[in-house]
Amino acid sequence: MTRSFYQPIASNLITSEPQWIPNEHERIASFQVITDTHLTADPKHLYNQHLELAFNDISKLAQDSLGIMHAGDVTDHGLPAEYAELQRIRSLYGEHLPAMYSTSGNHDVGDLGWKEEMEELEGLVSLQGQALPELWGQYRQEAAGLYQMPSVTEVAEPVHQLWLHRLGSFNEATATEGAYYQKRLGGYVFIFLGTERPLAKDCHLSAMQLEWLQQRLQAAVTASPGKPIFVFLHQPLMNTVAGSLEQQGWYGVEQDHELKQLLLEYPQVMLFSGHTHWQLSSPHTMHQSAAGPVMFNAASVAYLWTDEDEYLEGSQGYYVDIYPAHIVVRGRDFAAGRWLEEAVWTFAYGDTK
Repeated sequence: MTRSFYQPIASNLITSEPQWIPNEHERIASFQVITDTHLTADPKHLYNQHLELAFNDISKLAQDSLGIMHAGDVTDHGLPAEYAELQRIRSLYGEHLPAMYSTSGNHDVGDLGWKEEMEELEGLVSLQGQALPELWGQYRQEAAGLYQMPSVTEVAEPVHQLWLHRLGSFNEATATEGAYYQKRLGGYVFIFLGTERPLAKDCHLSAMQLEWLQQRLQAAVTASPGKPIFVFLHQPLMNTVAGSLEQQGWYGVEQDHELKQLLLEYPQVMLFSGHTHWQLSSPHTMHQSAAGPVMFNAASVAYLWTDEDEYLEGSQGYYVDIYPAHIVVRGRDFAAGRWLEEAVWTFAYGDTK
């Protein structure tokens, strides 16, 4: 009989077996998960201050970390001044801060909806010599009346160049390559997925990216069938984690069914997503289907959201500790510098047979 790779043995919701007590001397590795930092150009903005608090917290508690995993919306608009703020804040902590690995969010590389972004494009032209702001205006006019922006294959090649400009800015600022990639850290596989179209809110995963993901997952399982695999994607799958329920509306993967079916084949996956900002004390923060992967909503460093559909000032994320047969995922309030007792999950992990 097949069973889940991750078996919850203690959480804020479940206590199905006697509590396992972590022994810090047995910890194999650790990393942190943050998302939705929404950096602005203003160093005094609350969002920027929240990232400083998060980095300060991590620099003190996690100097042996494999890395800080960022699930997207690094910036509020994808502007150079905002990426400069990322570098400034990182420089405050120097070698005391682990490396950061990021995937893109819709605010980083999606639809250009703000005056500041259009101003950034002034003076830039396509290979055909047409001004990029003019092209974007045409693109939005073509999209008027449609439910969502058309795909890059449905518009002129110069518009695709504008999308590549946005992605290129993200890649340069975050030291990444392309829309998706893989890292091997401490003997574990970390996979970062990302949208390949400039959509305003949602995410489009090409058939090529999904095939690439399947190949990477299969290779990881073949090499180490008993090891967890960590995946990061900005938008959550529908009706999984907090904020992604159909009535809440903050799901957003166009290939929702395809990705769900693929992940069902790999219960070793632990998927972290952002986008919703839902606070970690919300129901459905952790989601696990029968014999499937585990999914987590990672809240937000910039600000939080509630089940009452209301803004909440705050800054949250995760510390993840890996032990020989257990994983502990702990919610952290970065603004207050305290652990969230209502957001702690402990899993035993291993073979699914």
